Amino acid sequence: MNGFSANRVLAVMIKEFKQLTRDRLTYAMMLAMPVVQLLLFGYAINSEPRHLPTALLVQEDTIFARSITSALKNSAYFDLVAQVRTPAELDDMVRRGEVQFAITIPGDFTRRVARGDKAQMLVEVDATDPSATGAAVAALAALPTQALAHDMKGALAPKAAATPPFEVLVHRRYNPEAVTSYNIVPGLLGVILSMTLVMMTALSVTREAERGTMESLLATPVEPIEVMVGKLAPYVVVGLIQTAIILLLARFLFDVPMIGGWLGLSLGVSLFIIGSLALGFLMSTVAKTQLQAMQMSVFYILPSILLSGFMFPFRGMPAWAQALGEIVPVTHFLRVVRGALLKGQGIEDMWRELLALVAFVCVVTALAMARYRRTLD
Repeated sequence: MNGFSANRVLAVMIKEFKQLTRDRLTYAMMLAMPVVQLLLFGYAINSEPRHLPTALLVQEDTIFARSITSALKNSAYFDLVAQVRTPAELDDMVRRGEVQFAITIPGDFTRRVARGDKAQMLVEVDATDPSATGAAVAALAALPTQALAHDMKGALAPKAAATPPFEVLVHRRYNPEAVTSYNIVPGLLGVILSMTLVMMTALSVTREAERGTMESLLATPVEPIEVMVGKLAPYVVVGLIQTAIILLLARFLFDVPMIGGWLGLSLGVSLFIIGSLALGFLMSTVAKTQLQAMQMSVFYILPSILLSGFMFPFRGMPAWAQALGEIVPVTHFLRVVRGALLKGQGIEDMWRELLALVAFVCVVTALAMARYRRTLD
C-alpha cells in the first residue's frame, strides 16, 4: 500500500466533478438556490410594511377633515385606495381583505374640536397578521399633534397647546390582543400540506421508476389517467387527515378562533390537496432519481414559505415580489384558511382565491398528464 498521493486525490476529485456536472438538475439547483435565497431575503423580505391599503369614510366636509386626509396621504404607512360613503362599505372592504385599515372621521369631529371636547377618529385594523400592521398603528400616535397643527390658530391655539385636539381609537378586528399564533398556526396548514404532499408524491412515483415496478404497472391494461388517480388517491386521504389534526390542535391547543366559513374552507382544502399532489406527480415525471425529486420539492417549498405571507407580511414585499407571490398557490390557500377561520368569510368573499386554486389544479394536472404521456412514449 503506497502512501498518500495528491495525484490520486486529484483524480478522484476530477471524477467527482465530472459526475456532478452530468447531473444537470442537481448542479443547476446547487447554483440557483443560493441566488434565490439571497434575492428573497435581501430584497423581498420587509418586516415593517408601508403603503398599506386604507379605506376612508369622511362624514363631514371641513378643513379639519381635509387636513387629516392629506396627512394620511403624505404618510409612508397608508395608501388611500378608496373613500367610501357608508360604514357598511367600510366593513365589507375589511372583511374581504381589500384593505388593512378602515378610518372613519365622524360628522361631529370639527364641532367637538372647536368646543375643546375630545374628538375621536376611529381606526379599524385588520389584525389577522399583527406584524403587518404594528408599525403603522404606532405611527398613528403622532397624528393628533401633527395633522391639525396648521389649522389650530387664533382662538383654537390655546386648546391645541394644552392637549392634542383629537384622539385615535384603534380597534383591532379579528385579533384584538394581537396573538401571533392566530396568524401562524392557520398558515402552518398550507406549509405542512405543501411540504408533505408534494414531496411524498414526487418520491413515491420516482421510487417506483427507480425500482422498475412502474414498468410492471404500465404493462397492465391501465390508462395513464387511471395510474395517476390511483397513485394520488391515498395521499388525498393523508392530506385530509393532516388537515383535521392541524385544525383540532389549532383549536384546542392554541385556542385559535374558528368563526366559520366551513364550506369555502373545505373547498379550498380539497383544491389545494389535489393541486399539491398533481404538482408532486409533475415533478416525478421530470426527476430521474429520488434525490432530484426531493431537491425539486425543496426548491418549490422555499419560495412558497417566503413569498406567501406565511413568515413575513405579504404587503411588506416590493411589487415584483408580490407579483411572484400571487403565482404561488400557497398564497391563495393561506388567505382562504385565515379568511374562513378568523373572519368567517364565505365563498362570496373568497371566490378570487378559490378561482386561483382552480386554475392551479387545472394547469398542473394538464402539465403532469402531458409529461406522463411523453414519458410513456
